[in-house]
Amino acid sequence: MVLVKTLDMYRKVPTDLLEGTKKGSFFSVCAVVSMATLFFMETRAFFKTNLQTDLLIDDSTEKKLRVNFNITMLDLSCDYTVVDVVSFLGTQQNITAHVNKWSLDEDGVKQRFQGRNRKQSDILFHDETVTQTIEELHRDGEQAEALDANSLEVLKKENKYLFVDYNAPWCSHCIKLGPTWETLAELMGEVASESVDEIIANHYPDGDHEFSEEDYHEAVKLQQAVKIGKVDCTKNDNLCKEQHIYGYPTLRLYVNGKFHSDFKGDRTVMAFTHYLEIAEKEDTKINGNDPDGKYVAQVNERALSRGSEHHHDRLPSEQEVIRQWKGEDHPGCQISGFLLLDRVPGNFHILARSDSKDLVPSMTNVSHEVHELYFGDPSMKRFIERGKARTPNDLLDKLQFTKGNTYLTRKEHSAYHHHLKIVSTNFDYTHYSGQAKRTGVVYQLLAQSQLTHYGRDQIPEAKFIYDLSPVAIRYRRTSRKWYDYLTSIMAIIGGTFTVVGMLESSVHYAAKNKKRR
Repeated sequence: MVLVKTLDMYRKVPTDLLEGTKKGSFFSVCAVVSMATLFFMETRAFFKTNLQTDLLIDDSTEKKLRVNFNITMLDLSCDYTVVDVVSFLGTQQNITAHVNKWSLDEDGVKQRFQGRNRKQSDILFHDETVTQTIEELHRDGEQAEALDANSLEVLKKENKYLFVDYNAPWCSHCIKLGPTWETLAELMGEVASESVDEIIANHYPDGDHEFSEEDYHEAVKLQQAVKIGKVDCTKNDNLCKEQHIYGYPTLRLYVNGKFHSDFKGDRTVMAFTHYLEIAEKEDTKINGNDPDGKYVAQVNERALSRGSEHHHDRLPSEQEVIRQWKGEDHPGCQISGFLLLDRVPGNFHILARSDSKDLVPSMTNVSHEVHELYFGDPSMKRFIERGKARTPNDLLDKLQFTKGNTYLTRKEHSAYHHHLKIVSTNFDYTHYSGQAKRTGVVYQLLAQSQLTHYGRDQIPEAKFIYDLSPVAIRYRRTSRKWYDYLTSIMAIIGGTFTVVGMLESSVHYAAKNKKRR
């Protein structure tokens, strides 16, 4: 009876009431799911920080700007490689304190450490003990023989030691060296004459011989231990290019017809003969006994006695000579370090220059490869690399000048110029202690490169022109406040019930109208 009454009671419940209960349950579930989803997303957003980018005026009070670089000059000797800085303040200087140089061979293999980028030590450009002019020395004939391509090859074959001065008439250093070079040749002739006289005296003690003056001079030439020659490169342009003459004067020694070394010391008679004696000793160690060695030693002794009163002549040791005067046809130079620049627009450039030579513009090649070039403190860059800085992921690429790019100049009288726009960039970073939060500065680069042509009498230079942007960038991390989070949670709860209620009312009203129709 009870079961029958219960079934009768359920049969009397209105159908629309049952349908309303089902719809209400559905909307209630939708409301709970929506609130839970929005609550999760809002909570995750609250604990998440965002990177904010601000633009502001660069108001840095720093007076100097640091540039760090590692560049290889592909066809320029370290002897001539110089780094200069020019700023719009009007200052121009050779920056030397923090630049290192390494010599590279023609295959790009790093050789010995060349040293700091100091200006070349002062050397004596001519022998002050030679008081006669070149015209006065030439009155009794030229002892230093003028050579061309053919005669150079002949003398290289006929003489074990050939010392050649490659010069140009317009070269001021060559003009100063002229009397000294002629005096060296005369000294060689004097010692050769004495040795010929000694030979004649030993073979003809009575003086009974039929040698003509021409035969005598020919014997003196053959007796010379070192043949002294000179080449005018304005008349023998192709020869000087084949010999890779980059500057005037170039003083080159040939031994047994082959290139031995270039002289780079004091240009005095005493320094020349000392250099020749050491070169002769080095050759003797390699190839055995040298019958001409005694004459080289005699020439050196004569030069020492001739210039003994001049104590400022600096004679390097044998090891220094052997180490200093080795070279290759196409040497390179890797330069690295940093410069401290005025914080104003300007440029720094890598060029060929020598205080002791006049360089040949057509033989100066400043092709280069940029391994590294960026501005600012290297420690700031390291913080970004190690993930301790709050910056965009691609910021590191924007700090570095195009890495590994090679800029080759295939034509004479040309060089690449690089225009750099520097944008100061501030960011927050965590110090190594892991506790202190600090602000650092790096510099983004916008670079453009173009090939520039020079006049025939100008020395090309690889130039890096920089300009600072007046607008700076500031990266900072931002997060939501706790009261914003609570407000959003309340808004989610109230908004969800409101929207679900509106949807439920709309569905109920539509169903009711449909039933009436």
